[in-house]
Amino acid sequence: MAGIYIHIPFCKTRCTYCDFYTLNNESQIDTFVEALCKEAQLRKNEIAGPVKTIYFGGGTPSRLHQNHFDHLFDTLFTQYIVDPEAEITVEANPDDLSDEYITMLAQLPVNRLSIGIQSFNDDELKFLSRRHSAQQAIEAVKKCQQHGFRNISIDLMYGLPGQTMEIWEQNLDQALSLDIQHISAYHLIYEEKTRMHSLLKAGKIQPVNETTSTGMFSKLIDRLTAGGFIHYEISAFGKEGYFSRHNTAYWQNEQYLGLGPAAHSFDGNNRSWNVASLNSYIKSMESGMPEREIEHLNQQEKYNEYILTGLRTMWGVNLTELKDRFGEELFLFCMENAQKYLDKGLLTTKEQVMTLTREGIFISDGIMSDLMWV
Repeated sequence: MAGIYIHIPFCKTRCTYCDFYTLNNESQIDTFVEALCKEAQLRKNEIAGPVKTIYFGGGTPSRLHQNHFDHLFDTLFTQYIVDPEAEITVEANPDDLSDEYITMLAQLPVNRLSIGIQSFNDDELKFLSRRHSAQQAIEAVKKCQQHGFRNISIDLMYGLPGQTMEIWEQNLDQALSLDIQHISAYHLIYEEKTRMHSLLKAGKIQPVNETTSTGMFSKLIDRLTAGGFIHYEISAFGKEGYFSRHNTAYWQNEQYLGLGPAAHSFDGNNRSWNVASLNSYIKSMESGMPEREIEHLNQQEKYNEYILTGLRTMWGVNLTELKDRFGEELFLFCMENAQKYLDKGLLTTKEQVMTLTREGIFISDGIMSDLMWV
């Protein structure tokens, strides 16, 4: 399976928690799209076989106009073999999703929308520097459904400073009432160099305590699974047949190509990433020499990624494959370090597949760390 990720770095405003490579100045958006199309042409031989997923992420892909999408899709469908059943996702902000914009998206090959809602509470949205209101978010989802979109995902955040269990339950109630197909829910992380991190360091906000965080995650799992969602990855819940095929490919170590500044790629053996500078990115594409760094993964690094990505999902780690791919030494290392968690019921094995239990998910970072080769 091959996927293409396209990083659109433009945002109208920057959210307090965001540490992705983004820009508020959209004056170079036309030139950027030209550079993006040039990169797609230059790197077309890096993908073998049909493209099964295309994902427009960011940033805010809904800052693109129709002429931008038309140019990009024309390039992609000309330069690559795109599977007729390919999943094609566009991330969008609710305030960009006017009737006119959704009508435009519906005329494109786009068949999946990922809407960055984060919260249905107006005070939380203001704190996060989101541009939309709760009502705008609700209306955006309904308008997309009215325009024929039947594969919609939304993002939610929990563990926010001052967030109560009552507010979190209200967010979940509202999400479940929208009849959507997928929900990604993330605990707030105080990334360095973000405004949120500065507020924390200055003592202007306090993180939620561990008991509250655990309770919110537990409530998330209980409410969404009761609502017909399958908890298929630590932060992802999808209804049957509506898992994110693009993100699933990441977790299953499939090949993907990343286009755009700061975008990452994986060819099965090596990881690479483009320069995180719009000007440098554009210049490198104009010269015909993409500027990127490459990391060659050794056997131990590949093993670590196999453990990390596998245990995040309901498909777990296939122990037979682990032994075949990485050898006896790494297999025994994994099982020796896993034993205490198996004994405590935090990991389980069934038909040679090892997965986290419900209890293990809550301390998954520690478990995965212990199983990784240092």
